[in-house]
Amino acid sequence: METMRINRKIIILSMLALGGALAVHSAINLSKASGFIIRAAGMKGRWAGYLGSFRTHSVTTRDIAIPTRWGLIRARVYVPEGGSSRASLLTPGVHALGMEEPRLVKLAHDLSAGGMTVITPELPDLLEYRITPRLTDLIEDAVMWSIAQPGIARDGKIGIMGISFAGGLSMVAAGRPAIRDHVAFVLSFGGHGDFKRVLRYLCTGLQADGVIRPPHDYGVVLILLNIVDRLVPVEQIDPLREAIRRFLWASHVDMMDKPKAQQIFEHAREMEKSLPEPARGLMHAVNTRDVAALGPRLSPRLVGFGDEPALSPERSPAPLCPVYLLHGAGDNVIPAIESSSLARHLDDGAKVHLLITPLITHAEMDRRKSALDVWRLVRFWERLFSE
Repeated sequence: METMRINRKIIILSMLALGGALAVHSAINLSKASGFIIRAAGMKGRWAGYLGSFRTHSVTTRDIAIPTRWGLIRARVYVPEGGSSRASLLTPGVHALGMEEPRLVKLAHDLSAGGMTVITPELPDLLEYRITPRLTDLIEDAVMWSIAQPGIARDGKIGIMGISFAGGLSMVAAGRPAIRDHVAFVLSFGGHGDFKRVLRYLCTGLQADGVIRPPHDYGVVLILLNIVDRLVPVEQIDPLREAIRRFLWASHVDMMDKPKAQQIFEHAREMEKSLPEPARGLMHAVNTRDVAALGPRLSPRLVGFGDEPALSPERSPAPLCPVYLLHGAGDNVIPAIESSSLARHLDDGAKVHLLITPLITHAEMDRRKSALDVWRLVRFWERLFSE
């Protein structure tokens, strides 16, 4: 989660406006939610410091290994001092740093400081920018392991949170028979309802509702990486994948260190020169962020890719637990209509809480908006913290 840059005065006024409500409605959980938002925003100042630290705990961490049907995976456990009200599994999006990704670390720490034990599993395919059905298996197995550990699942239940594509995968896992009775809630943060529908959007820029929204090149490049074996001769697959991963890594670094990112982007451009055609042309489109060129080349190659129910909540059994769907209104990696569609799909089953907000982009809180938007975000987290 990127640092929120919400206007300081709006935040403070919004938090102060909670005073009357705090006295009559879910005071503890509202204070937790308010403090969490302020911590996530990285706000400074006397009032922000007081509200952000109210009822917070020091946090300890330990690294562990979780057994799964696909072998051991790394994970980190964040434990608040004095015990927790609820434990949650928090799965990151597609990122080579996995559980070490700074925004994920901050999010897990901020949640744990509010009284929640947080487990962040590291899923190997996501480290390699690959989206595969076994990711859902790994999330399911991590939940199975977690609920069996003494002191983690206080009532035999655990929350599940997923970011970006892991949001949709977490939703699928939450509906699986082996764990669905042990899931207290599931949160999809910027996630998808139908994986194939997102693929079509990224290749065409056309949302399911007919709205044109130019897609982010990052999402289009992810598709290329996942289906590169359908586009180039076998001897070009690994070199092209390596070059694409270099570009994606530079895109991550660019959010924290632009000079260093430019060096990595330059390396990706040098790697392009060493590739033969057709790999060179594809990598040139990556390096120039030419979504208009990549989309039409990828779209015909998507047949069969992503068809598995394990990748799409709308093609899988629904969770029995409360569902929380949080999405940025302007998201152009996974458009917000995905959460709206999933909410409608689940309407007859699980209790659904949907918030599409201008305060976030793609799983990153970094917008300046009104006090009402902040209040809605606080209420969303207050409901989740009450589970």
